[in-house]
Amino acid sequence: MMRIFVPGRLCLFGEHSDWAGKYRSINPDIEKGYTLIVGANQGIYANIKPHPHDLMFQATLNDGSRYEPIRLPMQPTALLAEAKKGGFPSYMAGTAYQMLTRYEIAGLEVDNYLTDLPIQKGLSSSAALCVLIARAFNRLYHLQLSIREEMEMAYLGERTTPSLCGRMDQACAFGNQPILMTFDGDRVALEALTVKQALFLVIVDLGGRKDTQKILSDLNRGYPFPENPIHQKVQHYLGAINAQVIQQAVTALQQGEAQRLGALMNWVQAEFDRHLIPACPDQLTAPKLHRLLSYPALQPVIFGGKGVGSQGDGAAQLVAKNQASQAQAIAIIHRDFPEMQALSLTISP
Repeated sequence: MMRIFVPGRLCLFGEHSDWAGKYRSINPDIEKGYTLIVGANQGIYANIKPHPHDLMFQATLNDGSRYEPIRLPMQPTALLAEAKKGGFPSYMAGTAYQMLTRYEIAGLEVDNYLTDLPIQKGLSSSAALCVLIARAFNRLYHLQLSIREEMEMAYLGERTTPSLCGRMDQACAFGNQPILMTFDGDRVALEALTVKQALFLVIVDLGGRKDTQKILSDLNRGYPFPENPIHQKVQHYLGAINAQVIQQAVTALQQGEAQRLGALMNWVQAEFDRHLIPACPDQLTAPKLHRLLSYPALQPVIFGGKGVGSQGDGAAQLVAKNQASQAQAIAIIHRDFPEMQALSLTISP
């Protein structure tokens, strides 16, 4: 038996630009996609061991409850059929299908005994699950895949499901290392970053609901060629505006400039709202998110904040002024927003 951990990932800046940049292979006028991400301190923990002929998975959700056990035969047709259904089991089935069609492997037994990562909140819980499955096969069957190759298998696995995810989510495979990713058609470049001093963030599960697949579907309608002013605004934000923001954010992150990072988050959230809400108003208006970001009691302890992942009422990220302010922000949220859950994320030198 072997134990592995895969964290979620936080997209500091650049949400949606990964899949948008992929459209450059069809329309070269589209700007490259850029994302700045970092692994979360929370994730999925599992004990793994080989199984002679089945894929078995026992999941624990982040509220401590146990998901109904999943058991699928390690056969391409069965795995593909399950992946196409969508839903929680589809991510495991899709990744196992991709691994099975490429490598000499048998089955896998996974006991996910702990999950402390909020689910369906923009922290790439589905990608973390796909990476976990790819990594489990890699390690148990001594496939000697690199992290980039594990990421690729996880990406292909998730795309086997109805998910329209881009390529940045699977960068959770790198752990807590900040990563700058560039997306140019089918080409993906990664650059590991370092910070000069610690940055103290707060991740907030807003206790709301969002439909990530609908957000992705609605925004994808603006690509590869815009057909109306709404589509043009989507492409402008995910293109030129995003490229400008990422350049400044990388400098602020590397220098450990928390105040500048928070101010950028405030600005980019306003631009996101102006350009993208019209494309998917029922999901992106996000009243819980905006109430939290503007909450008066939080302003003395944070420099700024924005939505997480695909945005909507899933999760928020806040830049605290220091470590003490990080603890104060979490206490304020738990006191004044009982439906929300706040977690700390520290980016260390």
